[in-house]
Amino acid sequence: MARMSQDDLASDRPAATPVPAATPAPRPARAPAAAPRRGGTLALALLLALLALGLAGYVAWRQWQQAQGSASDNLDQRVGQLEGTLGTLGDERSSLRQRLGDAEQVNRSLREEMLGQSERLRNLEDAVAKLSEKSLSGHDAMLLDETGTLLRMGQQRYVLFHDAQGAAAAYALADQALAAVNDGAFSGVRQSIAAEREALEQGLPRTRAVDTLQQLRGALETLPLAPRDTSGGQVNPGAWARIGRALGSVVSVQRDNGAPLAMADARFARELAALDLAQAQAALLAADVDAARDAVARAQASLAAQFDTHDPAVAHAQAQLASLAKTLAPATPVQLGAALAELRNLRAVHALRAADATPAPAASTGQRP
Repeated sequence: MARMSQDDLASDRPAATPVPAATPAPRPARAPAAAPRRGGTLALALLLALLALGLAGYVAWRQWQQAQGSASDNLDQRVGQLEGTLGTLGDERSSLRQRLGDAEQVNRSLREEMLGQSERLRNLEDAVAKLSEKSLSGHDAMLLDETGTLLRMGQQRYVLFHDAQGAAAAYALADQALAAVNDGAFSGVRQSIAAEREALEQGLPRTRAVDTLQQLRGALETLPLAPRDTSGGQVNPGAWARIGRALGSVVSVQRDNGAPLAMADARFARELAALDLAQAQAALLAADVDAARDAVARAQASLAAQFDTHDPAVAHAQAQLASLAKTLAPATPVQLGAALAELRNLRAVHALRAADATPAPAASTGQRP
């Protein structure tokens, strides 16, 4: 660009005035013209140099401006991008705030619905609890009635028939029925039932003694009798023996050692022993231990006198009677009825509580919106 400017300046410079060829210049006049041409050339050179410097400065300034302009453009572009990003972030933040507001509204509505659902569940639980209480109360009432009936049956069976085994069985069934009751307030009644049942089971050996006596009565038919000594009259039969046998068919005189005449017959011996055993049974059922012990003693005497004591079956029967005589000791009668009375008292208390608590649920439901 500097070169082009110099050519342009050279073309713009005015042309020198031509000297006519016809008038030759005198020599003395040329010598003084050389000095001005040298000063103009220097001035022109200086001017050209200044122009070149100015042009170079201008070009440098333009390049610097262009560089600054490109930097500012890049900076403006980056700022524009940042502004766009910030605007996008602001939009996203506003949308996020809107979403958060919507979520808060949804959460508020869900919270209200949950509160409503919890209230409904509470009402349903109250209704189910009332229904369960009614069903459980009916179920428990039935079981308590059954328990009271079994306790009365056991008590009356023991009082009327002295049947400790039957009474103990009735008390066991009553304890099973009371165990199915869901109310823990009746656990004390179960303890009373267990105590009375234990007292009844102490009298169960009498029941086993009755069974043993029944077995002995059935075994009397097979027990062998004691052998009779008739060999003395058969070895040396004489006239007096024949006369005695002849008269014996009409009149029989013998020594019985205080025993009744019927004991000579085997059938009467078995029946008398069975009668003694039956009396012992009846005495045990009537809770008369003394009479039972006396009847067992008579049965022992009958076995020892009329039956073959060397036979194993007879010896076994005697051993059973001896063990029965040891177990037949006077016992204190069992006092029953405490468990039944406690059960009745508890049921009466529960009935009063239920009657007092019945109006309370109605008042609470009336105040509920």
